[in-house]
Amino acid sequence: MASSTVTSSQPERPARPNLAFRQLRGRRSPAEFAALVRRAAREIGERVSCDARYIGRVEAGEIRCPNYAYERVFLHMFPGRTLTDLGFAPRSSVRGRAARTAVEAPQPPTAGAAPGESRAAGEPYDPYDTQDTHDPHDRHEPHEPYAEDPLNHEESDVLRRAFMTGGGATVAAATLAPLGLATGAAAAERPLRRAGTPEATALEEAVRRIRLLDDRHGADGLYRRAAAPLRAAYALLDAGATRQTTADRLHAGAGELAISVGWLAHDSGRFDDARSHYAEALATARMTGDQALEAHAFCNTAFLARDAGRPREAVRAAQAAQRAARPLGSDRLMSLLALREAGGWAGLADRTGCAQALARAHALFERGRSDADPEWMSFYGEAELEGLEAQCWSTLGDWGRASRHAWRAARLQDPHFTRNIALYTAELADDLAREGRPDEAAEAGLRVLSLLDQVQSSRIQTMLAGTARVLLPHRRASGVSEFLDRHASLPRRV
Repeated sequence: MASSTVTSSQPERPARPNLAFRQLRGRRSPAEFAALVRRAAREIGERVSCDARYIGRVEAGEIRCPNYAYERVFLHMFPGRTLTDLGFAPRSSVRGRAARTAVEAPQPPTAGAAPGESRAAGEPYDPYDTQDTHDPHDRHEPHEPYAEDPLNHEESDVLRRAFMTGGGATVAAATLAPLGLATGAAAAERPLRRAGTPEATALEEAVRRIRLLDDRHGADGLYRRAAAPLRAAYALLDAGATRQTTADRLHAGAGELAISVGWLAHDSGRFDDARSHYAEALATARMTGDQALEAHAFCNTAFLARDAGRPREAVRAAQAAQRAARPLGSDRLMSLLALREAGGWAGLADRTGCAQALARAHALFERGRSDADPEWMSFYGEAELEGLEAQCWSTLGDWGRASRHAWRAARLQDPHFTRNIALYTAELADDLAREGRPDEAAEAGLRVLSLLDQVQSSRIQTMLAGTARVLLPHRRASGVSEFLDRHASLPRRV
């Protein structure tokens, strides 16, 4: 592969050195300071791949505002200070920059590049390009993008507005079209050329953006719009790729996108659609021998089977996922898959099988993170572990134990995952109601209702409806009447 000679787009304004941050570094070298940042991240459960180059970019003013993970770490390191005190620009002043950069006109193909391998303005370097002359340590984790990365999915107001307003520009178009993958009528007007690095990168970024929107807002408003990127992805596979490495990336990306779209269907109550998408991802994994994709597809299939009332299938799918995942070397992935199995055993009312799977999940989780952990598992931390265990005990009818784990899950969850906070709190409300603590259940239910202007999830609304039914006989208890009235005023789902 020809190495890229085109760098990412230039900032809209000249970078101003961040003198305040430089002063905080003091007499330490950039590498020493980066080590302190990584240590501080571990103290609060974050995982950032900070190095001397990142510190240099901050001090040079190239990173005007850090992403959310780095923000939490920096504020932990320097308590009582704001981002502005640390020399950064307000987050609002850099929002939307990614969208403006990404829609700039593409540059001419790089000299010596293979057909289909031209690089658009603002496109990052290809991390799979072994001849790239960038510093290899600058390969930051995909779920921790640099703040100035033109594809920083945490900062795209265009995507957020398209999702929340449901306007003419769909999330599908906003997700893929600026990155080089036309969908709908635009794609039909011309035959697809063979796919190259830009298309593979666009596909991978589409998966990350869809997951980010789901983390924040839930699935209901996103599912149908996300189908267009999936169709575009499989059209790319049909068109072929310029080289085998690109083809492998396209297959993996299409499979992960099928799982993401399947999850959106799953979370919005469309179980048959979800089953079809997961099966499509599994077929793609089997066709290419991709064990990581196969494990992911079986993982989600197990979760779906549990929710659809097929617990024995959930156990079998979770065990199949563990067989596929074992060679990958990720203890965290094996921990999550053990939790999926525990959910199936709980559905079968097998308390012993459930407890054994939960014990394995905890033991594997305690081994910590590793470089082998899949990117899609960024959601899986202590909060998710607690939340899934709460669901197991709830299924087994142990409401007291379930409520304790649900409370921990809601307390531990990163504020970025708004949907999960709502989910865990809804689980807590239901467990408390069934445990016979109506006033506390109503209080938790009201917290969930306050999040529904940000989160659209049929799963959460279904849980709230069940909680409301349990609380009806307790209307006179403190707060219950307010919860029931506010819940009754919710718009009915179509």
